[in-house]
Formats: sequence, C-alpha cells, structure tokens
Amino acid sequence: MKAQFEKISYKQSSLHAFTYKNTDFDAPFHFHPEYELTYIIKGKGIRYVGNNIQKFEEGDFVLLGPNLPHCWKNTHEFKGTVKSIVLQWNDDLLGKDWFEKDEFNNIKLLLKKASKGILFNKKYSKKIERKLTKIINKPPLEKLLCFLLLLEELYTLDDIEILTSVGFSANLNLKANYRIDTVFDYVKDNYNKKIKLEEASSLVSMSNEAFCRFFKKSLNKSFFTFINEYKINLASKMLIETNKQVSQIAYDCGYESLPFFYRQFQKFMNCSPLAFRKTYLKADL
Repeated sequence: MKAQFEKISYKQSSLHAFTYKNTDFDAPFHFHPEYELTYIIKGKGIRYVGNNIQKFEEGDFVLLGPNLPHCWKNTHEFKGTVKSIVLQWNDDLLGKDWFEKDEFNNIKLLLKKASKGILFNKKYSKKIERKLTKIINKPPLEKLLCFLLLLEELYTLDDIEILTSVGFSANLNLKANYRIDTVFDYVKDNYNKKIKLEEASSLVSMSNEAFCRFFKKSLNKSFFTFINEYKINLASKMLIETNKQVSQIAYDCGYESLPFFYRQFQKFMNCSPLAFRKTYLKADL
C-alpha cells in the first residue's frame, strides 16, 4: 500500500538534499511537515499541488510549504528516465524561530508564500540546475550556507506564480489522502475513455453523493471539473508535441463529442485548440 504521509529521514543533517532518478515519478499524492524545493531535470506530465493541476516539463521549479499535498505524475506519452533535484528542510533548520531574526526576514517572507506553493519563472529556473547540483555536492556547512543564500535570492524574484487558490486549505488526513491518490491513479489510467462516477466512488468505498461532497471539499473543485482539467492539460500537450488533428486528440483524450471538447478547451485554456497550437508554433520560431 502506498504511503500517504512521507517520513523524511535527516540523519544528522539540517538539510535533506538529493537527486531523484527513476523510471517514473512514483510518489502518490502526499504531504510532509518539511518545506520542499523541487527542480525537474527530466520528465513531463501533470503536477498536483493542493487544488492546483498543471502540466510540468524540464525546468519546472517549485517551492512548497509544510503539509501541502503534492505529487508529480508522468503522462503516458513520456518515455525514459525521470530526474529531479529535491531539497527538504524543517522549521527548525537553524534552531527554534530562526527566521524571526532580522537577517532572515526576507527568507521568512518567502517561506510564508510557500504555504500556497510557488512556481518560479522558467527563465530563471533554467539557470538554477547548476547551483542546486553544487549545493548537493558541497560539505555540510558550505551546503547550508549556499542554501540560505539561494533562499535569499529566490525572495528577490518577482516573476512567480502562487499555485493554490486563496480559499484552499490543506486539511487532508491520511484516509482522505489515500482516497485522493486512488482517484488520481484511476483517472490517469482511464483518461482516454468515458470515466464513470460509479466506478470512481466504488474504488474508495463511497456512495456517489458522499464521494462528490468529499472530492469537492478536498480539492475545491468537482470530480468532473478535475477530469476535464486533466484531459485538457493532456490535449494541450498533444497539440504542441504532435501533428495530430484536433478531432483525433479529442478522441485520444476520451471525448466522444467534439463540440463538448471545444467548450472544455475554451473554458480551461481561454482559446480554441487551433489558436493554442498556432500560438506555440509562433513562439518556437
């Protein structure tokens, strides 16, 4: 059974810094009391942070606060090894209330924003891989000092995106978190066909009505909104990376009605599928 609460072992270090490499990002939708800074070196798919769902690719650079549910999930289209750099630390990194000191005020403000999740602009994130690699490979004291300077630098960046909505509250307990992860895996494995509410609710042993209330309370969006958001994210990826016709992409993402697909795409992407594809083709010129 997949763990829903992640226990991070620090051994004797204040900062847990490592490179993750695997055939897949296999962690479930999980949470832990530590802050986390994650940089994606290789991999493409969907990133979940609280009630935020977005595509991710190489260069994705995110700072998360304590107990903020999250995971990265590869889409089926991505083939190959995934790789990321991860830094994790607790509130008592330098002792109790360390960021209340004047010299750490900027870091304190940065970490406060991290409670909602921060996505850094890719123009900056492309420059960060070398810095993060150096931090991982340095002796303990140098590692800590370089890390603090990195946090100070991140505070100065104004081109950031706050990931979760204002009303989101990360109040998932272990049982609820297991249910959400089960549903995520179900949608990931069945996005290319019609997903039935009855099947999803039965996976977590709930009635349809109870499941809908639970899902809306957990992610601040309905189950069917989540499904369409997931499918449209995949469709937008296919529009950029393949030459498939729009109708074929709609079918591949499980849409039986092309007009409904167009309405959903307009809803989530604020443009038509063809306009979306043309915009990205122009950007690559």
